[in-house]
Amino acid sequence: QVQLQESGPGLVKSSQTLSLTCTVSGDSITKTGYHWSWIRQFQGKALEWMGAISYGGKALYTPSLISRTSVSSDTSKNQFTLQLSAVTPEDTGVYFCAGGVIWGSARRSDYEYWGQGTQVTVSS
Repeated sequence: QVQLQESGPGLVKSSQTLSLTCTVSGDSITKTGYHWSWIRQFQGKALEWMGAISYGGKALYTPSLISRTSVSSDTSKNQFTLQLSAVTPEDTGVYFCAGGVIWGSARRSDYEYWGQGTQVTVSS
């Protein structure tokens, strides 16, 4: 059974950099054709796809966040990481990691694997 688990600070101050890690168990993040994404949800509203890293280590980003976002992976730990710089209270939400052959989608049903999510609050 494949499981994804997000970890990181639940509270971050404005202007700081948020760093979240997704630990994957039961499958390899180097599995050919797979992409590992970060998606967030604001206040119970729509989901937003933020970025992803491919099985080969290529990073992909949504244009609106490309200047503040970095996604990387550590294959030795089977983890991938999100860094979001210069956070503001508008970045408050639930952050999910997900995996599958697709990337760029914010729809949960498009992914094979989906983490439970972690709440991030940015204080002003």
